[in-house]
Amino acid sequence: MVLSCRQDAGSTLNTFSVSTLSWTVVSPLVTNNLVDNHARVSVPDAKQRWLELLTAALRDGTFVKLTLSRPFGADASLKNVFVRPVSLRAGQRFSFVFRHATRDITKNLTREAGLTRIDTLLNGEFRAANLFTTGQSAQLELRDGQKPRLVLGQPRHASAPEPIHDRARKLLIDAKQSPWLHALGVTTAEGKVCVGMEAKFRQINKFVEILRSLLGRTGRERADAVPLAESAASRRLSARSLTLVDMGCGKGYLTFAAYDLLRRTGWTEATVRGIEARSELVELCHRSARECGFGGLQFEAGTIESTSLDRVDVLVALHACDTATDDAIAKGVKAGAALILVAPCCHKELRPQLRPPPVLAETLKHGILRERQAEFVTDALRAALLEWAGYDTKVFEFISTEHTAKNLMIVAVKRERTADRDQLERWVKDLAAFYGIRTQRLAGQFGFELDKPRMNTNEHE
Repeated sequence: MVLSCRQDAGSTLNTFSVSTLSWTVVSPLVTNNLVDNHARVSVPDAKQRWLELLTAALRDGTFVKLTLSRPFGADASLKNVFVRPVSLRAGQRFSFVFRHATRDITKNLTREAGLTRIDTLLNGEFRAANLFTTGQSAQLELRDGQKPRLVLGQPRHASAPEPIHDRARKLLIDAKQSPWLHALGVTTAEGKVCVGMEAKFRQINKFVEILRSLLGRTGRERADAVPLAESAASRRLSARSLTLVDMGCGKGYLTFAAYDLLRRTGWTEATVRGIEARSELVELCHRSARECGFGGLQFEAGTIESTSLDRVDVLVALHACDTATDDAIAKGVKAGAALILVAPCCHKELRPQLRPPPVLAETLKHGILRERQAEFVTDALRAALLEWAGYDTKVFEFISTEHTAKNLMIVAVKRERTADRDQLERWVKDLAAFYGIRTQRLAGQFGFELDKPRMNTNEHE
């Protein structure tokens, strides 16, 4: 097959003709004169043509970046993929950023592996691709039931970027502009992160990044934000007054970070409470808050179980041990929290109860697998019970396991719309029954009887 390109006199559009002998491509990367803004190209395989343009841009050194969008794959959390060139010690690479609903995953691939991965992603996960070079832009559209379409346009970049791998990332919590970090021992007096506290500093910034996207006060949505549903909850969290409670706050790293974020992003009447059982940590946090002039930040001694909550907008409980996470969730729901964030740990309660189906019984004789299964069942039940209690939930990796093994986070946003509560009840009970679970702390707090038979009116008709 032969594909040739010409520009008709007096016309700004490229004309393509096809015969069935061989395939020859005249690349519009050679000159901008052949590229008209939004010229539509109809070829037998638009995706193949787009990939050839990408290959040509890599060969010519004119590649700037590309974006994959309009996802339709099995992973509903994957929203976009961004690809740019980077220069590593091992050589030139593609830097892939897989943007999920709550996190970014970066992978560096060789050019050959990168091209293969892009081709695979376009075959089953994305319906649109935008290529940007210094010679042109090329938009590929893969449409259901219609022929693919390739649209060429004028270049948006005059020069290719420097393929620098390590680019400074702007952090929400600036070590040099946050004296509370020094008061808590995270940074030195000069604003440098202390040796051994690097992982904690990254955890703090990841937490406020998640919290900011959930609160939605930045004026623009990040593509990887975890959006609040348009509901009474989201409208309530748009007010200037907000109450956040951090249950089991420890040394207060994330409590201070939350208050600092709120005061810098428009909540002029924000109140943040830290609850901690160890009195020496409460005193340290009290003193540090006074020294930093954080008048709306309060700390009090007490346990999660014993603390009384009247009204809460946001409830946080990170690394509350075992059933203390359930107590925190239950108190947040009872207090009408619009947003709940928990990072559970020490999943001990359900392990003795596990009665897996026969197909899993032999596998779960191994202690490590049984432990991980207990963690999965516990957090799956928590998310399911929160859905039943009127919340939309997301469960995701909070921060990389190289920083902490306690890295799973459950986010719950109070919904306004009605849901099929009977169906949600069946979901919870079926999940519990599958693993032989008869009691669980959060279910008990909600008055939800896991082992009580469901009533199906159709069975009695």
